[in-house]
Amino acid sequence: MNSIQKKAAGSLLVTSILVTISFCHLLNDMVQSLISATYPMLKNTFHLSFAQLGLISSTYQLTASLLQPVAGFYTDRHPKPYSLVVGMSCTLSGLLLYSIASTFAELLMAAALVGMGSSIFHPESSRVARLASGGQHGLAQSVFQVGGNAGSAIGPLLAALIVLPRGQRSIAWFSAASLLAILLLIRVGAWYQAHLTATRHEAAGSAPKPLLPPMRIAITMAILGALIFSKYFYMASLTNFFTFYLMDKFLVSIRSAQMYLFLFLGAVAAGTILGGPIGDRIGRKRVIWASILGVLPFTLALPYVNLFWTAVLSVIIGLVLSSAFSAILVYAQELIPGRVGLVSGLFFGFAFGMGGIGAALLGVLADHTSIGFVYRVCSFLPFLGILTAFLPDSAKRRTASS
Repeated sequence: MNSIQKKAAGSLLVTSILVTISFCHLLNDMVQSLISATYPMLKNTFHLSFAQLGLISSTYQLTASLLQPVAGFYTDRHPKPYSLVVGMSCTLSGLLLYSIASTFAELLMAAALVGMGSSIFHPESSRVARLASGGQHGLAQSVFQVGGNAGSAIGPLLAALIVLPRGQRSIAWFSAASLLAILLLIRVGAWYQAHLTATRHEAAGSAPKPLLPPMRIAITMAILGALIFSKYFYMASLTNFFTFYLMDKFLVSIRSAQMYLFLFLGAVAAGTILGGPIGDRIGRKRVIWASILGVLPFTLALPYVNLFWTAVLSVIIGLVLSSAFSAILVYAQELIPGRVGLVSGLFFGFAFGMGGIGAALLGVLADHTSIGFVYRVCSFLPFLGILTAFLPDSAKRRTASS
């Protein structure tokens, strides 16, 4: 075993890999969040409707959602340690095209390239986080996820400070972030390759078996899918249209609205880091209960309060609702052991897909009604959290297997 392979087993290097992949997730999602963060500028520059803005989001998110399960399924069977570099390169290409696009079709093409990069990056980076977890899977997924959520929060802030004053061309400046991520992912790929080499013989013939019958697994996955639908359809209303809602209802400036969006996305980042480790301690089902159904009173109140309480409630909603995804993802990975890439691809892909469909449909709804009506309708979505009652208890499944 060479020196790289020996280091692969060390806890310090595993920790460094987990932090590195989380930081790359931050850079990746920071770049990707520029798409929605620059919507007010693009709406004025290209004279776009809300439906067209929704189509840009859906192009990016549906591209990612359709390809992620395919990428995850393939890499479960044929691991590709340097595929993360390929994915980030696609994101870089989309970002550069986005900065020089002069037509709506070019904007869609740029969004598709960014979505393709996401489809490769997320399943494999989630697998790396699990490999580096040391058995603390919930904590590892939360650390990984908080990088992405922090990046999504930083993106609108940077858009307000840099892109909006300087225009579309300044988006190209963020290519430096993608290039930095590519360099870091080359190092992660080397660790991943060493890990595969070191564990290849140990893994042979030791694939774990599911603890539930196939029909029960299918029903449980459908319930988890419904919970993802509830979370990401509602999140689409905030990440894509919150700035317009604030400008329309409270007459704030674009920059002020972006700052409020930054507060919400910052709360999302903070909530994400809590969901995984709490799920490791008290059970993932309890976290899912509290996260999705528990946010319902706040979403119901949001459309009817003043600007101050809108800001407060948006922070609470972001903090509570964001804790669900890490718990849902690890729950599903435990449900179908040995298929980390496929499960990660399915759930990341479905999350992106729901976000994309939600952005498109809510954009059409906003065009035909009002942006305020969108928030009144979406406020009932967390009620689907009641479906958590039908999930098998993870603690009982662990007991049954012991």
